[in-house]
Amino acid sequence: MAESTVTIDTIASMLALAAKKTLEKSTKKKIKYSTTLIAVPKVCLKPDLGSFVQFSGDYNGLVVMNFTTEAALDLYRNYMLSMGLPEDELAKEATSSEVVDTIGELTNQIMGRAMQMVEAKFDLTSYFGQPKALALNSAIALTPDLDYQDNRRIALSVANNRFHIELALEKVEFISSAL
Repeated sequence: MAESTVTIDTIASMLALAAKKTLEKSTKKKIKYSTTLIAVPKVCLKPDLGSFVQFSGDYNGLVVMNFTTEAALDLYRNYMLSMGLPEDELAKEATSSEVVDTIGELTNQIMGRAMQMVEAKFDLTSYFGQPKALALNSAIALTPDLDYQDNRRIALSVANNRFHIELALEKVEFISSAL
């Protein structure tokens, strides 16, 4: 197995753990993720609701999060309820701006935690912009401006509603130089 594969798998695993910790804290719901990472040929935004954010710095890539209507509404609902919003004020449609904005905010929180985890372990830093979230009717392939890349998909669930994180990472190796 090539070292670049080990690096992307390490970062994908950190991203999965960051998503689990962030979403459990934010929604007060149990989040599960598969410990099996899926190698995929490309990353795509998929229906029903997706978000994406590019990051760059010491290492570069793209993260895409894809949610079914049920998963997006479940995360949104529990996030808002945990912040004290009354049930009768919650949006009912996954395409509503409130749900889309919440998914963007949760993506932002997950990325912040993941970047902190990578920096703590490897002393390497990358920065990301504001995640973009949108409701989708069809898939959109995203091709980051990286010469060569590896891609992984992570399967997660909240209350049996599946959602996925896809990671595109430049072909990079993290090699310890500690003496």
